[in-house]
Amino acid sequence: MKLAVVTAGTTSPSSTRLLADRLAESVVRQLGEEPEVHVVELRDLAHDIADNLVTGFPGPTLRAEIDAVTGADGLIAVTPIFTASYSGLFKSFFDVVGNTALTGMPVLIGATGGTPRHSLALDHAVRPLFAYLRAMLAPTAVYAASEDWGGADAGALRDRIDRAAGELAGLMTGKPARHRPRDDFEDVVPFEEQLSALRRTS
Repeated sequence: MKLAVVTAGTTSPSSTRLLADRLAESVVRQLGEEPEVHVVELRDLAHDIADNLVTGFPGPTLRAEIDAVTGADGLIAVTPIFTASYSGLFKSFFDVVGNTALTGMPVLIGATGGTPRHSLALDHAVRPLFAYLRAMLAPTAVYAASEDWGGADAGALRDRIDRAAGELAGLMTGKPARHRPRDDFEDVVPFEEQLSALRRTS
């Protein structure tokens, strides 16, 4: 089984690559088998992608990466959010991939940004892109703002990563994941018991 990971981070190290790696690790863990993981760093392909857009033909390096993505059994695609949408590099890569090459492919989408305000870009920009490409999208998309990587929000991000990764693993194996959300009230002591305890102590 082959898992492709496309990350459009522009710096090194990159929070976009970090999110992509965390998603891939969780998918591998939940697949129950060791897939071949191939990571495509779009930052390293920027010139090749631009040349392809101008000439209409990919060079050998870009061709190999396109083949790795289109030949995979599942895809993780993560982009930074710039000006409320995916990056131009991210969009340009999928422009040269072709609009039928991902038909029916299980895809998990993710994005990173400096503020939670940009999280809606996953649903109004990234998801429609892959719907147009006829990919089979995992229901859960993962957005990580700068504040999600530490403190109290880190656990919530980890939960979202595992839920989304489980959905992609399910799509790849044909066994859809059933995620039972945690009930925040399951450990709450009923009011009657609390009253009873108060009466005993008074």
